[in-house]
Amino acid sequence: MTKTIAINAGSSSLKWQLYQMPEETVLAKGLIERIGLKDSISTVKFDGRAEKQVLDIENHAQAVKILLDDLIRFNIIASYDEITGVGHRVVAGGEYFKESALVDEEVLQKVEELSLLAPLHNPANAAGIRAFKELLPDITSVVVFDTSFHTTMPEKAYRYPLPTKYYTENKVRKYGAHGTSHEYVAHEAAKLLGKPIEELKLITCHIGNGASITAVDKGISVDTSMGFTPLGGVMMGTRTGDIDPAIIPYLMENTEDFKNPEDISRILNRESGLLGVSELSSDMRDIHEAMRNGNDKALLANDIFVDRIKKYIGQYFAVLNGADAIIFTAGIGENSKTIRGQVINGMTWFGCAVDPEKNVFGAEGDISTADAKVRVLVIPTDEELVIARDVERFKNKG
Repeated sequence: MTKTIAINAGSSSLKWQLYQMPEETVLAKGLIERIGLKDSISTVKFDGRAEKQVLDIENHAQAVKILLDDLIRFNIIASYDEITGVGHRVVAGGEYFKESALVDEEVLQKVEELSLLAPLHNPANAAGIRAFKELLPDITSVVVFDTSFHTTMPEKAYRYPLPTKYYTENKVRKYGAHGTSHEYVAHEAAKLLGKPIEELKLITCHIGNGASITAVDKGISVDTSMGFTPLGGVMMGTRTGDIDPAIIPYLMENTEDFKNPEDISRILNRESGLLGVSELSSDMRDIHEAMRNGNDKALLANDIFVDRIKKYIGQYFAVLNGADAIIFTAGIGENSKTIRGQVINGMTWFGCAVDPEKNVFGAEGDISTADAKVRVLVIPTDEELVIARDVERFKNKG
C-alpha cells in the first residue's frame, strides 16, 4: 500500500489529490488559490469534511510546504515517507515528450524551455515540480503532459500551411491540450459501449473554461481543436478560439489596444470568448442566468459558443468518416444540459439525438434516444487519476 499525490499547478493555484495505490482510493484532495497574492486560500477535503485557511502564500514552494504540513496536521498521513510518488500535470510537452517522463534536471529544464508554448501554465508547473523535488527528493517523480496524447496526429493535421522554415526552425505546429482528459474519457466510453477501443471512432468534447474537441480513432488522437497554444479551436470562457489572423494587424493599425505582443495575447486569451461577447462573465452559469432574464449579449455569446462546437464536431465526422459516439466532459460538458442539448439537437442529421428525460443536470452515461445511431455520452473526467496511474507505472518499472 503506497500513497501517490497528483499535482495540477496553475499560474496562481495548485490543485492536488492524494491516492492510496494501487487501489485508486482518494484519501484527500485540495486546492490552494491566490498563490503570490494577499489572502491565499488553502482548502483540504477528507473524510467528508472540508478545512479552509486563509494566509499569505508567496510562491509554489511555500504552497507545497503548506500542503504537506496539512496532510500531517489532519492525520491524513503520519509522516512524509508514506508518500512514495508524485505526478505533475504539465501543459506543454512540445515535440520532446511523446509520453510521461521521470523528472530529472534535464526534463525540468525542457519544461521551463517550453514555457513559450504555454506561458500561463508551464512556469507554474515547473515551480511545483521544483518545490516537491526540494522537500521529497527521493520519491518517484513523474511529469504527465497535456500534449502527449496528441503526438499521434498525422503531419497533415498538425502542420500549418506556413513556410516550412517556421516549423523546422521555430517548431510552429499544432500541439493540442487536455490530452489526459481526452484519453481518459475515450477509454471510459469504450467500457460504457462494451466494445474494444480499437474498434471505435469517438469525438471527445472537453468543455470547461478552456475547451477542446478531439477526433479519436481506435484509441489514438488523429486531430484536435486547440493549436500551437491553448488559444486555438472553439470559443472559450475568455479565449477567442479560431479567428482570421488578419484581424490582428488590422486592429494594430486602427485601435490603441493592440500595441505589442503582450496586449494581443492578453486580449485574445483573457478578455475575449464568453466574457468579451457578453460583456458580463466568462462563466456559463452566469451567461445562462442572464439569458433567462432576456440579456441579448448573453444569448449571442451562448449561440456563438454552441455554433463553434457544432462546427468542430462536424469537421471530425468528416476526419473520422463517421463516429460511434460523441462524449461530453469537463465543467460545462458534464453539467450543462442546455449546451449539450443545443449542440446535439442542431446536428441530428448525423444520427445523434438526446433524450430530454436523460439529458438532465447530474446526468452520467448514455443520454441518447433509444434509436440513435451515434451515441451521446456524458463522462466525468478524472485527469488526476490518469496522473496517479502513470506514477504507478513508473514505480513498477523501477
